Amino acid sequence: MGWYRRSKLGIAAFRTFASKFSLNNSIQRTIPRPNHSDSLTPNILPKPSTYGIKQNQYTSPFLSGGRRYYYVDRHKVHHFRPRGPQRWFQNPRNVVIVVLVGSGLVITVYMGNLETIPYTKRTHFVLLSKDIEKRLGESQFQQMKGTFKGKILPAIHPESVRVRLIATDIIEALQRGLRKEQVWTDLHYASNAMESHESSGGHETLMALSDSNPEAKWNKEDEILDDSWVQQSRKKGKEKGSEPNTSHIEGLKWEVIVVNDPVVNAFCLPGGKIVVFTGLLEHFRTDAEIATIIGHEVGHAVARHAAEGVTKNLWFAIIQLVLYQFVMPDVVNTMSALFLRLPFSRRMEMEADYIGLLLMASAGYNPRIAPSVYEKLGKISGESALRDYLSTHPSGKKRAQLLAQAKVMDEALMIYREVQAGKGVEGFL
Repeated sequence: MGWYRRSKLGIAAFRTFASKFSLNNSIQRTIPRPNHSDSLTPNILPKPSTYGIKQNQYTSPFLSGGRRYYYVDRHKVHHFRPRGPQRWFQNPRNVVIVVLVGSGLVITVYMGNLETIPYTKRTHFVLLSKDIEKRLGESQFQQMKGTFKGKILPAIHPESVRVRLIATDIIEALQRGLRKEQVWTDLHYASNAMESHESSGGHETLMALSDSNPEAKWNKEDEILDDSWVQQSRKKGKEKGSEPNTSHIEGLKWEVIVVNDPVVNAFCLPGGKIVVFTGLLEHFRTDAEIATIIGHEVGHAVARHAAEGVTKNLWFAIIQLVLYQFVMPDVVNTMSALFLRLPFSRRMEMEADYIGLLLMASAGYNPRIAPSVYEKLGKISGESALRDYLSTHPSGKKRAQLLAQAKVMDEALMIYREVQAGKGVEGFL
């Protein structure tokens, strides 16, 4: 870029010199020469005809006929118009137009992508469209099946049959909770027959969702959790008459697979793809415990937490880029994780706990089992104070205590009693 700047400076200097030379010539031509034939005749300069502002133009012989316009004030000072096009932000009118149009676009995009989550009635901003989210979930599911090819239990395996029946109960409970006609296919076990896929994508998905990730632990003993925001959000949603957004789960093809792997984990990908690992089944033997975990993972899919996470990560990245200009990157990354990412992640986990609790109760499983399941998960994860502090999940012990005392437990028990009495409860989400 050095040669460009030097060339630009040289051209500017040449034009300045040429302008001065041309201006001097024009001034000299306007001044009459003295009459040397008659020395007694005084040299009288012509008086200017006008004062104040006057627009003039002159042509420089060195600029190929280029014209520059100027005006002369009452002090006979020449004011030239700046060369080149005027920048848009130098015009206040253009700035106002850009601000108004930009604000209108931002407000339109924001209001057009607000969605209401079932049960909690929390409003969240999601940029990722439902179709793209569904295709991403299906793509990851195919990658997972390609990665664990040979480890997926057959459909007739007892564990596969057991998990499929429990998942079917949860999906049917979801249908009752949303008071929707059945707009998705019956849940079935995914086939082992598939095309070969790259294994790297599946491993990345597993690392992102597995409990082996240090950021996916929950064990902080002195953590204080508060679910008052849930009741406040539900109250505001009822006052506004907000309807939960559930169009993303319409027309889903629910599938489930059981992977023979010691990982203690299970998850539900967008698009209704449920994956359970045998490591989880070894620690949780009863159907109610498995229903608690599957209900929690389905709760994430119902609330579109994956799409919300993508949107928030985008905003966090923009904020970090701005802060990088003023603060060290390491400090920015640490502060954004502690004060932005982790609180939102813990709130989404609590939301999935509540939705999952209602689903398992409607499916006929005792909701009192859920707190002990989360506490047991905390013990299986191991003990580490630093890891707990940097966790995206609430601690197992505090999580269990809050869930046992929350108002949602009373609602879940009421639903469970109605189901045991042979009465179905609909519309609880």
